Amino acid sequence: MKQHEAESYWGGIVKALGLVFGDIGTSPIYTLTVIITLTKPSQESIYGIVSLIVWTLVILVMVEYAWLAMSLGRKGEGGTIVLREILVRMIKPGRTLAFVTFLSYVGICLLIGDGVITPAISILSAVEGIELIPGLEHTSQNVLILIAAIIAVGLFIFQNKGTDKVARAFGPLMVLWFVSLTLSGAFSIIDHPVVLKSLSPWYAARFLYDNGLAGFFVLSEVILCATGGEALYADMGHLGRKPIVRAWYFVFAALVINYLGQGAYIITHPEAKNVLFGMVRNEAAILYIPFLILTISATVIASQALISGVFSIIYQGITTRILPLLKVDYTSTHLKSQIYISSINWMLLAAVILIMLVFRKSENLAAAYGLAVTGTMTITGIMMTMIYSRTTKKWKVPIALLVTFADLVFLIANLNKFPHGGYWSIILAAIPFITIIVWTKGQRALYRALKPLDFDTFELAYEQIYAKGKNIPGTGLFFVKEWSVIPPYLVHCIIRSNIIYERNVLISIIRTDEPYGLETDLKTDLASGLDAIEIQVGYMEILDIESILKSNGIMEKVIFYGIEDIETNNVAWKLFSTIKRQTPNFVQFNKLPAAKLQGVVTRVEM
Repeated sequence: MKQHEAESYWGGIVKALGLVFGDIGTSPIYTLTVIITLTKPSQESIYGIVSLIVWTLVILVMVEYAWLAMSLGRKGEGGTIVLREILVRMIKPGRTLAFVTFLSYVGICLLIGDGVITPAISILSAVEGIELIPGLEHTSQNVLILIAAIIAVGLFIFQNKGTDKVARAFGPLMVLWFVSLTLSGAFSIIDHPVVLKSLSPWYAARFLYDNGLAGFFVLSEVILCATGGEALYADMGHLGRKPIVRAWYFVFAALVINYLGQGAYIITHPEAKNVLFGMVRNEAAILYIPFLILTISATVIASQALISGVFSIIYQGITTRILPLLKVDYTSTHLKSQIYISSINWMLLAAVILIMLVFRKSENLAAAYGLAVTGTMTITGIMMTMIYSRTTKKWKVPIALLVTFADLVFLIANLNKFPHGGYWSIILAAIPFITIIVWTKGQRALYRALKPLDFDTFELAYEQIYAKGKNIPGTGLFFVKEWSVIPPYLVHCIIRSNIIYERNVLISIIRTDEPYGLETDLKTDLASGLDAIEIQVGYMEILDIESILKSNGIMEKVIFYGIEDIETNNVAWKLFSTIKRQTPNFVQFNKLPAAKLQGVVTRVEM
């Protein structure tokens, strides 16, 4: 048993390295390279910058995500939507709740926008390392973009295999990546051990004090070291909290050693341009090409972490009804959150390639990068502070406030990127944001326009019609959300059109949080010839509704379900109606015999 526990302990850590830490693990490729193009590297300023990087990792990733956010979860899931779900239970409806909802929508959309920029900058920055191979110095940018685009296409085609299988392949590769980061950093520190002074926060404070406003704007590039920190929390549902937190300590050590090593390398080679690649080439030129291949693999894995994070967010959006139904494939038998959403997959791919073509170079992309991340972190900070102030763990409030203040400082520093391409993160985030607003408001307006009937009122009219005795032989099946709320199409069918069978059965399907399991609850004699069956089913079960009905003695002749035909002159509702038409309804999810299906159209004016 102990051996098995040890295997799952280390297995969990390796999986987390492959699934969660790709993005933050590949930031050493470009972080210091971008910073030294902005500031003249003197020995003192390098100590200050490396110190800023180390303490950014401590405050924004370790304290904010590994310690504070990850202790807040629901059913093992994490992320902005989950913070909102927790807060909704604590706050009375009103302005505060509206503010929280708005914040969570913005946070979700910024992360989705980030899901486009991350693969683009990661893959492109690694591919650009080809230019340091002797003989390939003059590779044209178009060729590099083409190679990066081909890698991206390969990555997105592979998505439907499922993150479980993907993580198995990626984990060991990321172990190798973090080991090489640690070793290359350690060898470089030996050359200039004084760089270890940077571990003291005094150097970070001194750098900001000495450099004033210019030092403050350097923060907008320092944040590149923490991009991907939010994946720790967003991906919590994929692997659970413990393996991610355990793996983070290894990752943190590797990153700190590597950044210290890069700092030492810049001090001993002040003319360096591409710091990480230069450092590795300086230490072991013979290993440069294998390291470059490993780097490209690591950036592919980084992109993978973000894509699975986006799938998680979209899925949470669907289940909490803020996003429209999309076709979801479950790719794992033991983890609900391991999913593949094909429509989102191809939209992300198109957007990634577009961004590569627009920005062309990874350093141009660095200008667009950071705004979305700091926005998401600030929103997480605000929501965590609100949650802790309403729980018994009030001692965490000052810590959460301190973290939120740090997030805000970084966010303000990043605003100067807006004209240089930062507006792209806003454009990319605006698309899901508009969808969420139109969908949630549309659903509410549609529900109001439909005016469902309560069961008692329906029963009076139903009994009168049934008593006339003009009932159709056989059994009619009617889909409802719950038997006690009667949708308009049913009123239309039975009461207005007198379509009433000898036996009428209301059927509702409820998906549970367990992967497997099936419970049916048959309620008979709700009224004359009226029964209801409720099917509670695990999310991984592929439902055979026909056989469930047969085993409960229901031999249906025809199955009715409602379709809304929306009539409107309002532009927003027209968009809502279009989204509704494009997305599947639940009957398409559950394999039902097409010959027996009858969709009843209800005309709704919105």
